[in-house]
Amino acid sequence: MPLQGDYEPSPAQWVRDQVERYESSGGEEGTTLLDTGLPVIIVTNRGAKSGKLRKTPLMRVEHEGRYALVASQGGAPKHPQWYWNLRADPHVQLQDRGVMHDLVAREVSGDEKRVWWERAVAAFAPYAQYQERTEREIPLFVAEPLDGG
Repeated sequence: MPLQGDYEPSPAQWVRDQVERYESSGGEEGTTLLDTGLPVIIVTNRGAKSGKLRKTPLMRVEHEGRYALVASQGGAPKHPQWYWNLRADPHVQLQDRGVMHDLVAREVSGDEKRVWWERAVAAFAPYAQYQERTEREIPLFVAEPLDGG
């Protein structure tokens, strides 16, 4: 069932602008990260404290209908806020261009994380540098259909 509730835009102007452009065009515009030309998705989740819907553009890392959600925050020393939101409520909506997906996210580790990390770095090479610049291990979620299929 799709997420419902009040939407609270990001405090970051570039995130607000990208989400607005992506959604208002039905996934036809704003589908790449700034000037990189690399594809992004829009992930909607529920705020852990506010309960409001939050939307975040993330790099598109897809494999067989599942998506990696990499909590890199550019290699910052702390996890992004959406990491804590997913820990509290793993239900997400994900827009991949014009297609909406109702998914559940689970944090992965071990061999499964290694496989998904390789896919993520192949899609967006700076992830490797982000991991090098931070002491924290960058978390990675896999978002998949609610029925696991």
